[in-house]
Amino acid sequence: MPVALPLFSGKVAAGFPSPADDYVEKTLDLNELLVQKPAATFFVRAEGESMLGAGIHPNDILVVDRSIEPVPGKIVICALNGELVVKRLKRQAGRWLLGSENPAYRDIVLYEELEMVIWGVVTSVIHPV
Repeated sequence: MPVALPLFSGKVAAGFPSPADDYVEKTLDLNELLVQKPAATFFVRAEGESMLGAGIHPNDILVVDRSIEPVPGKIVICALNGELVVKRLKRQAGRWLLGSENPAYRDIVLYEELEMVIWGVVTSVIHPV
């Protein structure tokens, strides 16, 4: 069931404060904002710190769309030898890699012996503050 919440027309200053607007521009349904194709979308919770540079922290909720083509540069959810991982898909020197976004973690070079299935492309990150 959609929940429509108020969306204020003014923007929030991240520097010096500005006068607030007194009216609501419209309502905003987070499903409408985050989910483009409901039948192809799922949510998964992140763990670990290998993707901190991409803004993905432990316990963040990732919005994943299975209908988006997983091309180099996209952040993907993969089943790698039976374990779900979130990594950036890369292509370097003719090889496919699952890249980390934290220098403390190495990229994973994909080779034929690995069992890997891409489940979908991450479209949004829900990060509590």
